Order: sequence, then structure tokens, then C-alpha cells
Amino acid sequence: MYPGAVLLVAQGEDIVFFHNVGNRALKPKPLPMEKETIFDLASLTKPLATTLAIMKRVDEGLLDLDKPISYLIQPFPWKDKADLTSRLLLNHSAGLPDWKPFYLEMIKYPLEERKSVLRRFIMEEPLHNEPKKVSLYSDLGFMLLEWIIEITANQDLSSLLDASFYHPLGLKTFYLDHVTSDRVHEKESYAATEYCPWRKEIVQGHVHDENAYALGGYSGHAGLFGTALDVFTLTTALVKIYHCSQSGLVSSETVRTFFSRQGIVPESTYALGWDTPSQKNSGSGNYFSSNSVGHTGFTGTSVWIDLEKNITVIFLTNRIHPSRSNEKIKDFRPKLHDLVMQELGYG
Repeated sequence: MYPGAVLLVAQGEDIVFFHNVGNRALKPKPLPMEKETIFDLASLTKPLATTLAIMKRVDEGLLDLDKPISYLIQPFPWKDKADLTSRLLLNHSAGLPDWKPFYLEMIKYPLEERKSVLRRFIMEEPLHNEPKKVSLYSDLGFMLLEWIIEITANQDLSSLLDASFYHPLGLKTFYLDHVTSDRVHEKESYAATEYCPWRKEIVQGHVHDENAYALGGYSGHAGLFGTALDVFTLTTALVKIYHCSQSGLVSSETVRTFFSRQGIVPESTYALGWDTPSQKNSGSGNYFSSNSVGHTGFTGTSVWIDLEKNITVIFLTNRIHPSRSNEKIKDFRPKLHDLVMQELGYG
């Protein structure tokens, strides 16, 4: 299924299972998986970084989720996207394409110009569907959300998150990648990902996602790194706020709004920056309640939280090491979730 994994299961704030298995790297040399292994969290960046920053903007009254982004981005010559809102982008219902290999063109520009070049590319890209008509998971939407954050916060996404969430929570190994900076931790502390034909190396210690790498290490869709315990610390804070037992980071009302399925597109399971269980073939398995939120990452990472049963399952793997062709985790993950819930008496 994968070279190695870390599984953390919690009931409320109590960790009831925390175990590592296998290897964090097979090449260039075998290295054992450890509980403290730092993972490329991939698309967990969306709920645990970009969405958090948007929550903060909303909470401070500096961003209206339903105001068209054309009011914020000036000038705005792209008429087909004039009515897109932050809510639609967060909900994957804006009609944007899912993914494009922008990095192939971006690398032709100096690093400091690439984010503005990327944003122009996205805005010039034709819509895949009419907004609000189809639910299509989109990296592009979260790349635009990073732009919205920069405009409304007057600072970059990494700085905002460090000041508002990561440092206050004491998350010392939880950060957005900067490929130009020296690593605080040794390269071997990281779970290795894929052999990248483009970079001609096994990626370890920097972001796997090509678009994020070309942008300097991160964007709104990918680039977050952290350990299983880091993820648990952050999600526990959000769940406590959701249940009105903690304040200071963001309000309970804001967290509840973002954890709620939106219903913009019929049959869509998306909340705001988070997913919720589908009735059939859900990655969360068969026993998470409808009042649950979760997300997965391409590198083999996932987090699912049952807000009703107060169960959190954080499952971090390096399933794309050394190749992304191994997709067995899609079948394995729901079975794992079912076993966890059965063991806890919910099966």
C-alpha cells in the first residue's frame, strides 16, 4: 500500500492509538518511519492552511465570502470570472478546471514574477463549467484564494498563518515550504515522496507538487509540511472552537460555517475548504457520521474528524514513494477507518 505510515487516532483530546510502521524512505537508502517524521501534507494545505487564513479574514470582518473577487482584484478584465466569490472557490463550485501543468511555463520566468504570472494564467484559462452548476475539485481555486488572502491581509499566506495559528499553537515543525531557505531539520527527517523526472531526484524535504515547487515552495493548494502530532494539535483546536470550549484563534460561528456542507451544487459533499462523507464509497468509510469533515492529500495523507462522535483519525503515508502509480490507498483508507470505528465501538 505504501512504504510507511503514521496513524494517530483520538477520542476528544485523548490519543488512543499512535503508531508508526514501515519506512519513511526506501531510496536512496532505507530509513525507518518515526512518529516524528515530517510529511509533505499535499492538499491538506487547503483546509489546514489556506482555509484557516480565509477563516481569519472572515472572522475579522475583512472578507465577505459572497462578494465577487472582482471587487478585490483591480483591474479585473476577465468578464467570465467577474461573479466568482470566495465561497465558490472554497466549495469547488466556481467552475474552474481541476489542475494544469503551469510549472512548465512558470519556470521560464524569474522566481519573484511567477505568482503574478500564474494568476494571469488562471484568469485567462477558460472556465470548465458554469459556476454553481458542477462540483469539480480544483487546485486553481485555492491558488486564487491565496491571492485574495494577500490582498485582504497585506501579507503573505505563510506569515499570516505563522502569526495567527501555528506559532500560538506551538507548531514548530508545521510550516509552508520555502525552497530557497535552509532547512531547520535535516532532509532525512522527512518522508520521501516521488522520483521526479522533472527535477531528476527523489523529492525529500521539499514540496512534491510541481506547481507549488515552481512558485517557491507553496501556494494555496499545496506546500504544507508537518507531523501527525502537529495536525492533531491544530485540528483539536478547531474542534474545541466548534464545540464552543475555546476561543482566541477564530470564532465558533466561523468554524461551524466552514465545517458545514454548503449545498450550492446538488449532491456535492463539499463544505468550505473541507469535504464531508458521501453516502456511498466515502473515503471515511461506513461509520463516520454525516456531521464529519475531512480531507486527503495526493502524497498519501488524510484527516477525518467525526464532530458528533468526537473521533479524529490522522493517517499519513508516503504512498507516492518512489512512484505515484501506486493508488491502492484509495481502497485501503476506508477499510482502515471502518476498523478504527469498529474498535471504538461504532461499527
